[in-house]
Amino acid sequence: MRPHAFQQVEFGFPLGPGDGRFLIRATPGEAPEHVLVLGSLASTERARRRDRRGRSVEVVGPATVAVQRATVVRAEPFAGDKEAATWLEAIRSDADQADAAIDAAFAVLTRVVRAHRAARADPSGREPSPGQALVARIGYGDGYEVADGRYTDAWELPRGSPRRRKRSMEAPEERFAALLGAREAILPCEELVLRARADLDAQRPREAALQARIALESLLADPGLRLPPERRAPLDDDRAAIGVAANAALAGELGERDGEAVAQSVGRMEAALATRRLGTG
Repeated sequence: MRPHAFQQVEFGFPLGPGDGRFLIRATPGEAPEHVLVLGSLASTERARRRDRRGRSVEVVGPATVAVQRATVVRAEPFAGDKEAATWLEAIRSDADQADAAIDAAFAVLTRVVRAHRAARADPSGREPSPGQALVARIGYGDGYEVADGRYTDAWELPRGSPRRRKRSMEAPEERFAALLGAREAILPCEELVLRARADLDAQRPREAALQARIALESLLADPGLRLPPERRAPLDDDRAAIGVAANAALAGELGERDGEAVAQSVGRMEAALATRRLGTG
């Protein structure tokens, strides 16, 4: 049996769908691109939740969490073990290839969580990100091995991998304390811009265009955001292009030009908000 490539990630929270195997297709009628295998590794937390009466606690210890393992298996197999071993060795020796492989797996997982959220009409579905992974592995094995959580060979990425996003959008500690202490407030546009960024990172261009339009209008209209003219002028100029992109998103898929306009405008919105958070504007 020919080997298949896989990326395997473990989380300390459930992704949403129950354990099982799922076929992932890019377009209707085509052969599956991936097989997703979900499995639970521990269930102490779930057992406690079944006890509706609760329990007395004398000593507080660390809680046991349910770990869910997600294995994204490439449907198209390698020609043989030699080809698979060469591929894995290239992954081990090239951080960019490892990052790309894990990013591809998370693109599949994001799609799965989104589909589950829509099917259940549950807005609380949590999209996974590489930073949330307890463990990330890349490897290969035959179909039966991989489906059962085994493999021929695999590489476990060191903690701190895969690559964190290089874009730094975190508020300084002073502002974090100010927000918690109610000395400052989170602006609506901050949350809206974050949602637009999440759509871009998850490769949802239509949703990103629609989100960017309301984020941009909210940012420009917010009386609490006093942007210097050199920051505001480019955003004012973005309104026409973002409006065109959002209208295109309502009608169907975005063209490359519209997608670039959305990405560039979201970047400018992030930069404008960063000047406020960091006090450099």
